[in-house]
Amino acid sequence: MIRAIPGSAPALRRSGLTDGRRVDHRGGRLLTCSLLLALMACGEGAAPVDEVAIAPAPDTALLGAAAVAIGGFTLDTARMMLWASSTVAPARIILDPSRHQTLGSITEGRVTRVLVRIGDAVRAGDILVAIHSHEIMDARSGLVRAESQLRTAQAERDAAEVNLGRAQRLLAARAMGQADLDRATVVATAARSRLEEVEAEAVRARGLIEHLLGEGPLPANLDPHEVLIRAPISGVIVSRQATAGTVVLPGDPLVAVADPNALLLELRLTDRQVAGVAAGSSVSFTLVGESVGSATGRAVVSRVAPMIEGATRTTIVLANIATMPAGARAERFATAQLSGRAEGDALVVPMQSVQSLAGDTVVIVAEQRGEGLYIEAVPVRVGRRDATHAEILAGLDVNRVVIARGATIARAELLKRREGGGGE
Repeated sequence: MIRAIPGSAPALRRSGLTDGRRVDHRGGRLLTCSLLLALMACGEGAAPVDEVAIAPAPDTALLGAAAVAIGGFTLDTARMMLWASSTVAPARIILDPSRHQTLGSITEGRVTRVLVRIGDAVRAGDILVAIHSHEIMDARSGLVRAESQLRTAQAERDAAEVNLGRAQRLLAARAMGQADLDRATVVATAARSRLEEVEAEAVRARGLIEHLLGEGPLPANLDPHEVLIRAPISGVIVSRQATAGTVVLPGDPLVAVADPNALLLELRLTDRQVAGVAAGSSVSFTLVGESVGSATGRAVVSRVAPMIEGATRTTIVLANIATMPAGARAERFATAQLSGRAEGDALVVPMQSVQSLAGDTVVIVAEQRGEGLYIEAVPVRVGRRDATHAEILAGLDVNRVVIARGATIARAELLKRREGGGGE
């Protein structure tokens, strides 16, 4: 005989508790009580299920209007663009050699006057230096002599022409023979040749005077012994070697004048950097010492030197500046990026958008929230970089709004929140 265990189904049936619904109801109440007791045992501070807050996403922040104004953020978008091979190299802004002229002495003599200083603006034809020289006195004497000979030769030519005309009339009247006419013709021809020779000498003498005095008005106090050095172009005096009282020889440098607005960008590239660079390649550059986000200049390569420069073992590349950033002037240094051969499309973001956050490479994306800004650090994998853009290989979608200027400030805010510093 099998005994019934208290609480088992047979025992319950013998006690008259055979209604299944009643059994389930009591069991449900016992289960509910057990759960409540378990929750209480886990801790009195446990919050109800409907009161547990969802944790915010990591590395995100909502910046208020005041923080946005202080940060000075500039937004951009991740976009597809044609990526060209590029290189970053130091550069220097130089004066265009075609608009930069060093003036040397054109005669031997002593410098009597230097009329300009470095930085002076001059116009073409202005007198810069005066040199006392005996060469101009010799030239003046030669001009006087040539003009005197010219007058004599003109008189001789006129007399020979008159004599030739008379001989022709006499021959026609049969009052003179052909031989006399031939002699008159030879004399007239010789007189014409002599006149041409003397005229050429007079032109040469005048040209020498003009060369020594230059083209332009003569000063009222001009010394007849002075040779004048004039500005060949309008510009600014950029160097001065001439000193009053010194003796100079032909070719000795005196002053240099240049057009300050005619500037070129000079780069010196290694063999690896110059590969793919040719006339017409585009160049962007920023001035060294300017603040981040300053205006970028644009230039176009005009010449790639055909040989390596001996001292530095680099290739000199010159570029015509198309867009001049504020503050650009001769001899300022710059950081230039040259674009070479195209290598297909790439997803790119502004270089400033790529940041390092606690060892991770991220892009700070943004979303406008009223007057505020919701920002998030998105981990990415970065490929090629240049001075203005970075290629995104993974982690970011096209047309995603990113922070360009001010990304460093946004990164600092996210890092502060990551470390528990709180924030707005």
